[in-house]
Amino acid sequence: MSAHQTKQLTPLDEALALALEAAEPLEGTEVVSVPSATDRVVAEAVRAKADVPPFDRAAMDGYAVRAADTVGAPVTLTCVERVYAGEETSLSVEPGTCIAVATGAPMPAGADAVVMVEHTEATGEAVRILKPIETGRNAAPRGEDIRAGEVVIESGVLLNPARLGALGAVGRSTVLVYAKPSAVVIPTGKEIVPPGEGSLGPGQIYDINTTTLLASLEEFGAATVAHPVVDDDREALLEVIGRFAEADLLVLTGGSSVGERDLLAEVFSEVGSLIFKGIAVKPGKPTLMARRKGSRQLLVGMPGYPTSCLTNAYLLLDPLVARIGHRPAPRLQTLELPLARAVSGGSDRLQILTVTVAGGQAHPVFKTSGAITSMSEADGYIEIPANSPGLETGAPVLVKLF
Repeated sequence: MSAHQTKQLTPLDEALALALEAAEPLEGTEVVSVPSATDRVVAEAVRAKADVPPFDRAAMDGYAVRAADTVGAPVTLTCVERVYAGEETSLSVEPGTCIAVATGAPMPAGADAVVMVEHTEATGEAVRILKPIETGRNAAPRGEDIRAGEVVIESGVLLNPARLGALGAVGRSTVLVYAKPSAVVIPTGKEIVPPGEGSLGPGQIYDINTTTLLASLEEFGAATVAHPVVDDDREALLEVIGRFAEADLLVLTGGSSVGERDLLAEVFSEVGSLIFKGIAVKPGKPTLMARRKGSRQLLVGMPGYPTSCLTNAYLLLDPLVARIGHRPAPRLQTLELPLARAVSGGSDRLQILTVTVAGGQAHPVFKTSGAITSMSEADGYIEIPANSPGLETGAPVLVKLF
């Protein structure tokens, strides 16, 4: 792979393609309990060892009957037994008889249908069947849901509550899943102060990016570590990068620019090879990526401005960590809506404009790259192509929802 080490900005789609090409999906796996496996990725196909259900069972509360005995209903049958879920009976349904069954109870021998209790009248052992019923009605045959040997969950599938339920149905208490990608978030800059550590001094701001990046990375399956703030100093950066050589992903915020002082790019070039430096997107231009020499580890430099940082987390970092962890790529829901007010264009980069959805319209809410409320007040974003003259009020736009 050739490194993009020139001052030429990389188009967003090309940067994403380069990032995904550089990302190596993890090979490590671990066994976890099924109840704790929500949002994990299955590492091997799971097959059923037995039929589900493992017996013919009643699908309704009512009476197990021979369907032939209900022809010409109303007819009266004799109830010879009651069977509840978890029980069974040695009695069979003979001509002219029936057995009361609860939902989930095994079907008695001889029965081939269940008459719903609402369609009966019972007086002691005499049960009047009010409507005829066809064979198989309200009875679930053995293996109706899952057959023995059938693949219940394919390898590579992301587990959700329903899929965990399928694992439980075949008796699995544990499942083999891929290990989570390890990601370390490292904020840089003397002006950054962790929230909760007292009042701000002159020129200082609270660290927003660590919070947003940790949440974004964890949402897409990463196991994260938050590192304390590191000074924009070559030796300090090299030291902290050196301490986390085993992590799958190092994400540094701040310290990157396309001006004279390009410290982070220099440090990345010293420990690895640059994949790209600078993206043709607004906001989020000062984003760079490298691969550590002799390693699968990727290093990502994210912009210091909170809106720029989180925007590129959605556009670039989330798909990257998803690929490393074998997860499906993020798929944003979209809405086509009219624009509530005109917006200007003119940028030589692709513009990402945050919007909120209200009254059937897309309302621009972007303020500045440094304003986190540009993101917190937004429902999604629209894209304005590079060199576009802008969009008029009422213009149809495609809103990509966060």
